[in-house]
Amino acid sequence: MSTPRIQLRRLTKTFPSGGDRLTVLQDVDLEIRAGESVAIVGPSGSGKSTLLALIAGLDRPDDGEVLIDGRAVHNLSEDELALLRRGTIGFVFQSFQLLANMTARENVLLPLELLEASDAGARADELLDLVGLSERSTHYPAQLSGGEQQRVALARAFATRAPILLADEPTGNLDRATGERVLEVLADLRHKFGTTLVLVTHDTAVASLTGRSLRLRDGKLVPADRRELSDSVQ
Repeated sequence: MSTPRIQLRRLTKTFPSGGDRLTVLQDVDLEIRAGESVAIVGPSGSGKSTLLALIAGLDRPDDGEVLIDGRAVHNLSEDELALLRRGTIGFVFQSFQLLANMTARENVLLPLELLEASDAGARADELLDLVGLSERSTHYPAQLSGGEQQRVALARAFATRAPILLADEPTGNLDRATGERVLEVLADLRHKFGTTLVLVTHDTAVASLTGRSLRLRDGKLVPADRRELSDSVQ
């Protein structure tokens, strides 16, 4: 049996709270296979973003392990973590995180230039075409709508063809219709590149579009009720 793309073993994370410790994640176990799409559902403050940060090596657990393709993330040096995030993990954030002084095309080019990709320009143009923004490539983020900015962020996330995409509330700042368009683009790109997707959201309608949904409850991951998710989109 192949090694899981992402594996969490008894993952625990706490934070200071007054004179005590607040347990956000407790003994979390999870395996995600290559090409899977998984949603983590929960209200604000339930630990969803913390879980993504631990997978990406942006934070370290108090206990337990995070493995990417069988490699223990928490044992990597900062330089090794930077290389992992640059070539293996793409990110999409609720707040877009585009560089304001760069055009749409320049934002997509940036991770490719960091990787010194020989075909950076062609790949950036291809991605902007795939997200339907070829004609907006020279526009700056302030000149783009929220939905357009998030589609540029998607193009940037997929530009390096990283095998893993972590999406943190990708439609949280968008209205329903715009969010649905962004999710369609995300699904198309994921299928085209065979990307493994971990998406965190408070929106059960968004979660229902993934292959598997889990809920964070009291620091633990439990299966989400698929009937609840189905009802949310009717």
